[in-house]
Amino acid sequence: MELQTPSRTFRRQIMDQFHHGERLSRCVQCGVCGGSCPNGPEMDHTPRELIALVLIGDADEVLRSNTPWKCVSCYFCTTRCPQQIPVTELMYTLKRRAFQEGLAHDEGADLARAFIHNVERYGRSFEFGLASRYYLTHKPANLLRMGPLGLSMARRGRISLHPTRIRELPQLQAIIQKAKEMEGGAS
Repeated sequence: MELQTPSRTFRRQIMDQFHHGERLSRCVQCGVCGGSCPNGPEMDHTPRELIALVLIGDADEVLRSNTPWKCVSCYFCTTRCPQQIPVTELMYTLKRRAFQEGLAHDEGADLARAFIHNVERYGRSFEFGLASRYYLTHKPANLLRMGPLGLSMARRGRISLHPTRIRELPQLQAIIQKAKEMEGGAS
């Protein structure tokens, strides 16, 4: 009989919380995930390192890491993994767990809240507003640097300066409200 230490319990919980979580134990630490990540330089741990930390059960280091919050969900890591580990899905799982434990990164949590607010209010993301809010709150100096790119994208019709609402917004809002009630977090 295997003793369930807190580290083993954390590992098992994370592996059980997402589809194909058992594949984590097949990680060969090749580094393809980290090498594929466009946001890797912003992360305090590469996805490979984070998987190793999950496997040894270092809950504190994993849940305090900024890596899941810096994941841009491009799925490069997932599609290129030779062991077919759903790395992006792992990042979502770790974000949920960090929220539950009260360890969500301010930057990531703010960005997630702003995204959810936009979806609830408009039925879709409002990229210009989301990026502006993020940079104003967390990296105001970068906003000046990114401004010309944003304006160039707006001129080319690649990004809108104004949010648009979906047609059946009340139906989506009802679905969101029902999901919150089912989750126990009705607001």
